[in-house]
Amino acid sequence: MKESSLELQAIITRYMPYLMEIRKRLLFIAALFLIGATVGFIYFEPIIKTVMKFYDLKGLNIVFTSPFQFINLSIDAAVTIGIIVVFPVILYQLLSFLKPALKEKEYRLVISSVPTSLFLFLVGFGFGSWIMKFVVSVFSQQSSELHIQNLWDIQNFLENIFLTSLLMGILFQFPVILTPLIRLKVIKYSTIVNWRLPIYVILLIFTIMMPPTDILSDCLIFFPLAFLFEITLLLNRRYR
Repeated sequence: MKESSLELQAIITRYMPYLMEIRKRLLFIAALFLIGATVGFIYFEPIIKTVMKFYDLKGLNIVFTSPFQFINLSIDAAVTIGIIVVFPVILYQLLSFLKPALKEKEYRLVISSVPTSLFLFLVGFGFGSWIMKFVVSVFSQQSSELHIQNLWDIQNFLENIFLTSLLMGILFQFPVILTPLIRLKVIKYSTIVNWRLPIYVILLIFTIMMPPTDILSDCLIFFPLAFLFEITLLLNRRYR
């Protein structure tokens, strides 16, 4: 019993510096998230007005269904801005933490993917916003042609927009994750190729779970993700 206690103490002592380092970095990320979220919470009105102007909701009636939705909308804006602010910082902190464990060549490979990661996040976020705009445009046009009045809950509408955009920004990251894993030989190229069908099924499941529920939107989401996957395989063929 005493030996087990000494071993546990030795393990804790050994890994305590790493745990303290992780704690410090997490606290920094949390503080930055709170700053970004506070900005989003305070300025949620111009953020919402900008979003509404971008989607140009002609022929649609956007309504409040509760007096408390102002608070919910401000929280949604706060969370979205907070996530956007901390995303590049999380990448930097993760790479800084892993640097001592990586060889110089490995670290250069990983660090070179950061600009691509940020670019893909912005592209994915913008693509998700465009998909929602496309769906709204088609729906409003059909409703106008059928002379059907629409009452949309503003909170559900904006939550779907924010969620779709953020998820697309995150899903667009998988080429950046796969490439270092292949080139560092953590995962074999042939293994990923053999798992192509299950990966497509997973992507399809993610697509179906996204807020837009119509088949057209699902196709618009799935095919770019499948294209990114195939491009990733093509760019890494020499590492098979």
